[in-house]
Amino acid sequence: MSSGSGAPPATATPDLFSLRGRRALLTGSGQGIGLTLARGLGVAGAELILNDLDAARLDAAVALLRSEGFVVHGRRFDVTKAEEIASALGPVAGEIDILINNAGIHRRAPLESMALDSWQAVLDVNLTSAFLVTRAVVPGMLQRGGGKIINLCSLNSEISRPTIANYAAAKGGLKMLTRAMAVEWGGRNVQANGLAPGYMRTDMTGVMTVDPHWENYICTRTPAGRWGEPKELIGAAVFLASSAADFVNGQILFVDGGLLAAL
Repeated sequence: MSSGSGAPPATATPDLFSLRGRRALLTGSGQGIGLTLARGLGVAGAELILNDLDAARLDAAVALLRSEGFVVHGRRFDVTKAEEIASALGPVAGEIDILINNAGIHRRAPLESMALDSWQAVLDVNLTSAFLVTRAVVPGMLQRGGGKIINLCSLNSEISRPTIANYAAAKGGLKMLTRAMAVEWGGRNVQANGLAPGYMRTDMTGVMTVDPHWENYICTRTPAGRWGEPKELIGAAVFLASSAADFVNGQILFVDGGLLAAL
């Protein structure tokens, strides 16, 4: 179980953060932040189930983590399609202790000219998928007496900027979906929290990281004075997935170098 009896631990021991004996499903984990978090949970002892829509990318990620000594499986499915989720997960859907809803996309455009399909695709992948995958997995958590749900939120759950209205709407919705999950299932020992990265060097932000304007903007606005690295999310993810966070529910944990604290 992801959190045992739910009783507060007596002491802060290393086992408090151990994920040994727990099975974690991470959506969109064939690359980027999802793959990085998978490796981090694996180091903490979790058995891993990776998901991606791209079969070749998924197979490569599974092979990579297996070569590093982790127990890992792959499940290819479209996170926006309930039938595919159910078919791909099968019985294992009822055996997930930790779910990280990480899948996400960007479709940037000015709001006044944004195409409907660009709007809908981002909401489907970044918001509705968390509902669909969680709906498939949470009955098993409830039946077995506990579980952890971590939704990948964003700075844009709180703030926006031009050309990302669809992304900000989706991530703002994901913040409130996270809190709704916490309210629904907190009394049954399932904790739902959000992990919200700041500006990280990833494939999704690649263009921005080599643009001198954005480099200056991000580094001068962030008190840490730099971009974040995906590996800097691992500690927060392991914490939220572990027994150390058994009384942490409905929270959004920002890992942003202090950006939201600054004007």
